Amino acid sequence: MRIVVAMSGGVDSSVVAGLMHEAGHEVIGVTLQLYDHGAASGRKGACCAGQDIHDARNVADRLGIAHYVIDAEAAFRERVIGDFAESYAGGRTPVPCVRCNQHLKFGDLLGLARDLGAEALATGHYVRREDGRNGPELHRAADEARDQSWFLFATTQAQLAFARFPLGSMPDKARVRAEAARMGLPVAEKPDSQDICFVPSGSYADIVGKLRPEATFPGDIVDGQGTVLARHDGIARYTVGQAKRLGAASGQVVTHIDAERRRIVVGPRDAGSRAVRFAEANWLIDPPEAPIRAAVKLRARETPRPATIDALSGVATLDTSALAAPGQACVVYDGTRVLGGGFIV
Repeated sequence: MRIVVAMSGGVDSSVVAGLMHEAGHEVIGVTLQLYDHGAASGRKGACCAGQDIHDARNVADRLGIAHYVIDAEAAFRERVIGDFAESYAGGRTPVPCVRCNQHLKFGDLLGLARDLGAEALATGHYVRREDGRNGPELHRAADEARDQSWFLFATTQAQLAFARFPLGSMPDKARVRAEAARMGLPVAEKPDSQDICFVPSGSYADIVGKLRPEATFPGDIVDGQGTVLARHDGIARYTVGQAKRLGAASGQVVTHIDAERRRIVVGPRDAGSRAVRFAEANWLIDPPEAPIRAAVKLRARETPRPATIDALSGVATLDTSALAAPGQACVVYDGTRVLGGGFIV
């Protein structure tokens, strides 16, 4: 097969390229340059910019495969960074990795792979794609500590059919690094990427402030009755469920962000709701016409919680209340299988 491999310059995607090459496929490595490589060229643990592009090219040279770098900065700035800033300014907590996967990696890059005559797009995501009775299914990775299925809920059935995830069955990261060392790849010991790739300073608020400065203006921290308890230094620095940076309101958690009035609303740690509304739903099964029992994850690193999901109304009713942050994802699971999900509203 001719297979396009999304190469970020890290060890994961490099091992994918190596495994596909060893399997006898014609491999074409493609790296998307996503953001200003000048700002991140000296930063360790980034991806898709600066040194990482050189690392991807060196791996391709080592394997003897074709490698292309595609300038995707404009699309990334509009669809991912712009959405990131807009969400924080609106009191939501975005998931830029989901948007990047949704629009660039499994949108633009997958389209490029088809244009190149490829039969598949392989990535270094830690998820499993299994062929079920009704087509391909998306499952959690064997290594639950590195599972990325929550970040891929927006992948459509057609995109999933074209995708391959060779690392999904790997038992752990040590095995991946061992494969890289066996193949003599120069990134075998390269550190993993950390946090959000386009935030070289580590401060989300700095990025948001450049595009939506009002999100960094000070305002009040209030309780549920509107009583002012303290001051904050910008809604972009807060998310629902947060217990830090609350000043005199410490001991409580953020329960709501009122972007219009620049207010952070706090409440007791056990505050929450059983009803979680979600929008922009993507289903990897036929959308259920009646409520179903399943489990949902409201954050990337949490255990799925039992719930009843009504796909028609876009509501997940949790068995026990929780604080759900608008902008994050509500992803529906049946065991290890991802059934679908949407963005929490």
